[in-house]
Amino acid sequence: MVDKKVHDYINKDEAIKLLQDMIKFKTVNAPGDELPLAEFIKAKLIEMGVEESYVDAFGDNRGNVVGRIKGTGEKAALFFNGHLDTVPPGDIIWEHDPYSGVLMDNKIYGRGSADMKGGLAAMLVAMKAVKDAGWKLKGDLIYTATAGEETDSIGAVKYTDEGGLDGVGAIIIGEPSSNGVNVAEKGAFWVEITTYGKTAHGAFPHKGINAVVHMNALVSELVSYKFKYEENPIVGHPTLNISTINGGVKTNVVPDKCSVTIDMRTVPGQVHSEIVKDFEDIIEKLSYEIKDFRAEVKVLNDRPAVETKAANPFVKLAVKTIKEEFGKEVEAKGVNFYTDASVFLPGRDLPCIFYGPGDADMAHQPNEFVPVDGYMECIHFYIAMIQNYLVK
Repeated sequence: MVDKKVHDYINKDEAIKLLQDMIKFKTVNAPGDELPLAEFIKAKLIEMGVEESYVDAFGDNRGNVVGRIKGTGEKAALFFNGHLDTVPPGDIIWEHDPYSGVLMDNKIYGRGSADMKGGLAAMLVAMKAVKDAGWKLKGDLIYTATAGEETDSIGAVKYTDEGGLDGVGAIIIGEPSSNGVNVAEKGAFWVEITTYGKTAHGAFPHKGINAVVHMNALVSELVSYKFKYEENPIVGHPTLNISTINGGVKTNVVPDKCSVTIDMRTVPGQVHSEIVKDFEDIIEKLSYEIKDFRAEVKVLNDRPAVETKAANPFVKLAVKTIKEEFGKEVEAKGVNFYTDASVFLPGRDLPCIFYGPGDADMAHQPNEFVPVDGYMECIHFYIAMIQNYLVK
């Protein structure tokens, strides 16, 4: 059980105001504009006495923020992470201003409240309580808030490429999990396939090569495509969705180009390059069957599926911590969407859990909110994990 004295250093009203203030920053991606919020968080870290705090600014009003409480070096570092950017509020009118952070019915409303400024704020409050309580840590506690997760993870890629994960032993990402433990996420593999033909007047279609007709043949093959995979006990099986199609310029013109985009959600163990090879084989097959058939594949987004096994000691520690602190039995679960873990984990033997306040179903939805009770429980969980991983 956590040393309850540390809870005396948590001010609930201040914790709520911190999240409300963070929601008020418009960090919609695109374009991102995360830098002002990064500077705000840096000021909070310095105010907390976290001396090793800095903003890494890059691009056009973009940036990461990092804070580190130094430990003795007896243990590897615990890495807290979340993203600064949000998706747009959408076209549906919200009941409350999406950037107000309004508190009503014990819920904090606003774009990013659940996804995922709630987790970022909770991590800050937990760090402050530990710092104020004077805990001596056996390993470093690192806080990172990165730019661009909603699109290209530019911040996580930059931080990782510069060696930010050196010395890290375990990762907690504050994505919304309804205060449960998620340990796996599907990969996101998006491709664009384009068929090419030859333009001609619509009155003389025999003089052209119809790229749309050729795409029809290709799509028929794609909808019956069978992935090579082993079903994952946590995230299940992969999916394929034909998402968009675009071809032709005018009704009276034979189209010489047609493109589709495909959204695939993969499971751990799948190799995305093998899927591309399969698609290229389908194209080659059609080129023998259909005269003048020609197509090419372009990768748009390549996020591998990642997983930390439920039997991993760090996952077991998180599950045990929840039982000890809140009396709840939880099982490790997974999510169908990707996070910055798809950048942090490949090629590294690092355990990672996702734990944050709010329901993942609230992400990207109008009237997004995070329950205050879940937010405060999240703070207590982070504190308990700091003690169990870095103090004991």
